[in-house]
Amino acid sequence: MPDPIETTLQAPLAGCGARSVLADRFLAVRARTRWLCSTLATEDHITQSMPLASPAKWHLAHTTWFFERFVLQAFLPGYAPFDAEFEYLFNSYYDSVGTRIAQAERGTLTRPTLERVHAYREHVEQAISVCLGQIPDSAWSTVAATLELGLQHEQQHQELLVTDILHLFLSHPFGTRYLSDAVPANAPDPGPLRVQRFEEGVVSIGIDAEAASFAYDNESPRHRRFLEPYALATRPSTNQEYLAFVESGGYADPAHWLSLGWSRVQSESWRHPLYWKRDAHTGAWLEFTAWGWIPLDPHRPVCHLSYFEADAFARWSGARLPTEFQWEAAMTTSVIAHPARERALHPTGEPFAAPLGVGEVWEWTRSSYEAYPGYAIPPGALGEYNGKFMCNQYVLRGGSCATPPGHIRPSYRNFFPPEARWQFSGVRLAFEGPDQAPSDSRGSH
Repeated sequence: MPDPIETTLQAPLAGCGARSVLADRFLAVRARTRWLCSTLATEDHITQSMPLASPAKWHLAHTTWFFERFVLQAFLPGYAPFDAEFEYLFNSYYDSVGTRIAQAERGTLTRPTLERVHAYREHVEQAISVCLGQIPDSAWSTVAATLELGLQHEQQHQELLVTDILHLFLSHPFGTRYLSDAVPANAPDPGPLRVQRFEEGVVSIGIDAEAASFAYDNESPRHRRFLEPYALATRPSTNQEYLAFVESGGYADPAHWLSLGWSRVQSESWRHPLYWKRDAHTGAWLEFTAWGWIPLDPHRPVCHLSYFEADAFARWSGARLPTEFQWEAAMTTSVIAHPARERALHPTGEPFAAPLGVGEVWEWTRSSYEAYPGYAIPPGALGEYNGKFMCNQYVLRGGSCATPPGHIRPSYRNFFPPEARWQFSGVRLAFEGPDQAPSDSRGSH
């Protein structure tokens, strides 16, 4: 399943580039969404495996609705919606726009058909092309900024599309392959865990929204934090390292778990990561991936962990999760690397060419998702994008094998509830002062 447009999307999308450049990128992002669905049968598009995961057909329609509602209806004179019912069916959570179908009921939408949803996408893409040609220069910056947000939004849904498809295929009694490619070879042994140390100091957190080509509102305002000395692992923890936690009885010992996490372990019978199982005949560990069930690769980063599991593993390891501020400061002040990977849609475990590497798995932090000092929710419906979710969520940093490259930056704040287990979420260990961390390299703020 080679990605025919991967090179088109290597660079972050510019905020207000030339019209032709933005138009080309719009079509490239839209094409990549279709490519992600290219191996799916019609039946795969309409099924919902759990309330928090949406059917592929809904993702295709919702990302289209976003452009229709916030670009075309706002800026293209005389534009009439493709189908008035879509405002109810494909609104996600914009209360100021109107009522909507419940998230858990998106899998009941046998209508509109997949064919009509594709017609909807084509209709909106043509209308966006017309819109970009008609917008006067005086309104261009506003339109371009809104279109840019829509592109970033669709890229976020591309990652959700992958994780939702994988959860759907995991739910099949025998598992289902998403990719037809050959299963890649096992990753090389990364060796013992190493850390980079950081001295105490005042650091700047967040992005300068005025200077950035694009940033979400929750990444600013830029502000200062004082950090005590700490150390951070130079890589995420591996399957082998997490397996030691599992086989030592980590899921049976409440001493490692937060109270809410331990309640989940008991009520839902957690015994290992959601995408792991033992072979019924050999007893060997297997992991569910884009290639279906395969032998657990000991050296790939462990993923699909909840916050509760990541936190328990860190405690068992004699460590803890980093705060999001420690994580960002480390990645901002150090040489970091992103994996030079093909779009395998699973962590590769390839070694990084720099002291710190990100982009294989999202990395849980111990920080609750909350507003930065001075943050104000933007006005209007688009103000509902981030701010209203700043409750009962934890921050993840970095990016994953399914994250579009332009979204991997030190200031990016992902967030999920602590029980979420179907994302490409892993763990990078952190240590307190110099006495706790293993001996290794030293950095500074």
